[in-house]
Amino acid sequence: MESTGAATLHENEPHHNDLAHRLNWLRAGVLGANDGIVSVAAIVVGVAGATTDTGPILIAGAAGVVGGAISMALGEYVSVSSQKDSQNALIEKERRELEEQPEEELEELAAIYQSKGLRPETARTVAAELTAHDALSAHLSAELNIDETDIVSPWHAALASAIAFLTGAVLPMLAILLPPENIRIPLTFVAVLVALAATGAIGAWIGGGSKVRAAIRVVIGGAAALVATFLIGNLLGATVVG
Repeated sequence: MESTGAATLHENEPHHNDLAHRLNWLRAGVLGANDGIVSVAAIVVGVAGATTDTGPILIAGAAGVVGGAISMALGEYVSVSSQKDSQNALIEKERRELEEQPEEELEELAAIYQSKGLRPETARTVAAELTAHDALSAHLSAELNIDETDIVSPWHAALASAIAFLTGAVLPMLAILLPPENIRIPLTFVAVLVALAATGAIGAWIGGGSKVRAAIRVVIGGAAALVATFLIGNLLGATVVG
């Protein structure tokens, strides 16, 4: 049977780094949506506990949506920018070391592969061949687990975070504003908790954990937030507004 070459073997299996990268982005999106659901739901339920007027609920909810999305985007931008700066500094350091002391770097690379179980002569051969092909990539991968071509853009991360938050925030806003006044709060509770159960299960599925336990944890936390803000809003509505 004729071989089709190493490059085509098991090509349907998820061996590529881009799969882990996509899963990380998906997990971040789920968490962002979860934050949008809980944060905005807590705000609108708290205000609804103080007043039945739609105007204040809409204003508070809209402020929470915009403020939360900007906060999420800013936090992600700062975090990823710091990570990118650190990675770029490490890349430049490795590039400089390769230029100034190539033999020492070759020995270091061979030692890394030897520590992983290769025989000294095999490790040396592998290190030499990888260095000849792309020395910088070989060292970044073996020493620092960095791919020079796979550095996340802070702007992309910020935009994705904001979109995820906004996606989650839409549900509590619709649930509190569209139904009749007498059922808006219980309906919001139900809609939010169902959505949280879904995001918790999806997050667990991505991470390979227990979907039931994750859903229960998220639902309990979300329910606690909703109950607390509703009671606070109800108390303030009775003492301040009333």
